[in-house]
Amino acid sequence: MLTLENLTIEQGAFRLKADWSVPEGSVTAIVGPSGGGKSTLLSMIGGYFSPTSGRIFWKEADIGALPPGKRPVSTLFQDNNLFPHLTVAQNVGLALRPDLRLGVGENEQVEAALAEVGLGGFGARKPGTLSGGQASRAALARVLLQSRPLILLDEPFSALGPAMRREMLELVAEKLKGRTVLMVTHDPEDAKQIADLLVMVDGGVANAPVATSKAFARPGPALAAYLGRK
Repeated sequence: MLTLENLTIEQGAFRLKADWSVPEGSVTAIVGPSGGGKSTLLSMIGGYFSPTSGRIFWKEADIGALPPGKRPVSTLFQDNNLFPHLTVAQNVGLALRPDLRLGVGENEQVEAALAEVGLGGFGARKPGTLSGGQASRAALARVLLQSRPLILLDEPFSALGPAMRREMLELVAEKLKGRTVLMVTHDPEDAKQIADLLVMVDGGVANAPVATSKAFARPGPALAAYLGRK
């Protein structure tokens, strides 16, 4: 279980609060107006921003003092965070060894991860030669290879067309099944497709998760306004 206990961050006039838990193995969509703090929330969980107060627990362990690399977390950013000077295989191999001194067995793991996301044989290519969907798959392969139980998705598929976006979400649902996923999105259809729970960020508060089907069937005032419903 991921638990945010009285978590608060203050940056000048910006303030965001969160005090809730999500069960292990669930997929939670995080929605809300631009600038509301969705990405900031993921950054706090991932260890890239320090909260002003409060604690972050994974299962029963307080992970709030750990640096990003020591947390049980993998983050898939909007730009996929692929290094252009490295090959696709090297980008994925960073999940195993940051120095990229991979042994035979580790190289086999990289190839297997690429094959798993439909990029078998793409290892020698550079990221600049990939389509948007292929780059997203390569980034996902790296997440799979890290084998961490908590996955943060910060709109990694926002630049893709509708068909490719749906395909990537299906791939996430299939390949990350059993892991705990938090996904920032501006598209309600993303949440409807794969999310068990929905968190609405509005007015400086990341509200407690609600079952996705219930949230859309009977949206509260903030979600209704976000969806453009009266």
